[in-house]
Amino acid sequence: MELKPWISAIRLRTLPLALSSIALGSFIATSQGLFSFRVTFLCLLTTLFLQILSNLANDYGDYVSGVDGQHRKGPERSVQSGKISASSMKNAIILFAILSAISGLSLIYGENLAIFIPLGFASILCAITYTIGRKPYGYLGLGDISVFTFFGLVGVIGSYYLQTHRFDWDIILPASSLGFFSTAVLNVNNMRDIESDRISGKKSIPVRLGLKKAKQYHYFLLISAFLCGLIYVILNYKSPFQFLFFLSLPLIIKNIQGIKKSNEPAELDLFLKQTAITTLIFVITFGIGNIINV
Repeated sequence: MELKPWISAIRLRTLPLALSSIALGSFIATSQGLFSFRVTFLCLLTTLFLQILSNLANDYGDYVSGVDGQHRKGPERSVQSGKISASSMKNAIILFAILSAISGLSLIYGENLAIFIPLGFASILCAITYTIGRKPYGYLGLGDISVFTFFGLVGVIGSYYLQTHRFDWDIILPASSLGFFSTAVLNVNNMRDIESDRISGKKSIPVRLGLKKAKQYHYFLLISAFLCGLIYVILNYKSPFQFLFFLSLPLIIKNIQGIKKSNEPAELDLFLKQTAITTLIFVITFGIGNIINV
């Protein structure tokens, strides 16, 4: 079995962004002196399996639905190109669904946290049905809601709660920050693919709004992400180090300016990586800034 097509299908560059939600929730738990290595490791492992599951399902689902046609501008897909058979991809999807379930159940073993069981299986279901099924929700323009919910709220609040065993209302703010950032990454991806999605009938947010308004939506996502982090720090201010995340602001401004000037798919693709890197820098600086405060 050749590994290169599978590595391509796994889409390694998407994995750090997926793990960012766990990192942010763990950073905030650590700032309160409640870090757990076991919980953090299993959260990271579960999220890793879920993201790979989502990427494989996306590769398979777009092939079956016909979205991966000649008009697609993004990276080559493994099933569409014939490098991985559809049956092999289905088996891989089943494997990572099982791995996600095992890892998730190990995470809450011995804990009175039954609420995480349906939440975990909902995560697996959403990862698969984004592009697979009779009516994949990703093709209806609902992917943004899913990304905001699972990459932001569920990932950050869940990892924080599993380590602290408490829920604080203000944790919604940094969780929303990551939700907005992650949705911005998806939006750049969808703006890049706007023409191919329109032709194939995939009704993403950019297809529904048009490129001009999709760009305005992108600015809203990035500004909202930064403001949520700022409000959290103001409400929990203890040290000027907490404003370390302002180091990500020049990158946000650069991203907005770049997206504003870009119209060609190839140009927008460059900002897909830049948006993800901006998110990572925000998470790292925000987390370290709050930890230094301890």
